[in-house]
Amino acid sequence: MPVLPVTEKAACCGSDCCDDSAESKSSSVATMFAEREELTATVQEKYGAAARRVLDSVEEARATGASCCGPVNSCCGGAAFDGATDPITANLYVTGETDELPEAAVLASLGCGNPTALAQLNPGEVVLDLGSGGGIDVLLSARRVGPTGKAYGLDMTDDMLELARKNASEAGVKNVEFLRGRIEEIPLPSNSVDVIISNCVINLSGNKKKVLQEAFRVLKPGGRFAVSDVVVQGELPDDVKRSMELWVGCVAGALGDEEFVGLLEGVGFTDASVEMTRTYSFDDAKAFLGNTGLDADRIAGEVAGRVGAGFVRATKPTVAN
Repeated sequence: MPVLPVTEKAACCGSDCCDDSAESKSSSVATMFAEREELTATVQEKYGAAARRVLDSVEEARATGASCCGPVNSCCGGAAFDGATDPITANLYVTGETDELPEAAVLASLGCGNPTALAQLNPGEVVLDLGSGGGIDVLLSARRVGPTGKAYGLDMTDDMLELARKNASEAGVKNVEFLRGRIEEIPLPSNSVDVIISNCVINLSGNKKKVLQEAFRVLKPGGRFAVSDVVVQGELPDDVKRSMELWVGCVAGALGDEEFVGLLEGVGFTDASVEMTRTYSFDDAKAFLGNTGLDADRIAGEVAGRVGAGFVRATKPTVAN
């Protein structure tokens, strides 16, 4: 599996890893770009396949009169997209919260938290979901902000956008809009959004600093950054960091808690914090290490207790620093 940068630091060209020649710097930038593009393509392929499987499952169930049999895909872990139960994506929404949503929206929930509940959304606010997938958090946000508010979903995968728009239409939700694009290049004006949410997506980016810079740009002064994501406490084994499957599965690309706070503060946010909402056990770690070709027992012992879901908060200052 190709080696990918866990953060921008992995692609640095400092005195300890290469010389300062223009040729070396150019090569380093080209390699970094190629790796990021490869990661993007792999994420699109995997999540597009997930959306298609959800659509096929729902259509088959409707055609046969059967009921769907629960989540057919999972975002995270070695068993990702193979239909196995995933400890990262399981039991994120409280009973009854998704009852009025289309079945396909619930089946395509590939997150690791419930940012719509933790973000304290208010009527009339404009919300943007980075990496909105099948639209579950956009639809829940639209309900919370009400008819005077609006919820945007941003995704780079055509199949997910198709699924999300079908789900919005089926749910009869009007105050939503799904946009095609990358979270590193948000197609919205500056100072146009009250709240940014995201559910287990920022870890998938090969340029997290750019994501946070863009989030800061589009938020209004006083706007809130409120995302759920996989967060690392401590160091991950090198072979986990190098695994493409675990990158796509939300683990290897996860930021450390202090690193996340540091990046947020570095782009201008204030009051940045990480609250761990779920920490993964040895058995959880074995589940998401399955089918990766890695030594699941050994690595699970090193990963257990160091990886979990975190709720990440920050605020854009009302006055520029």
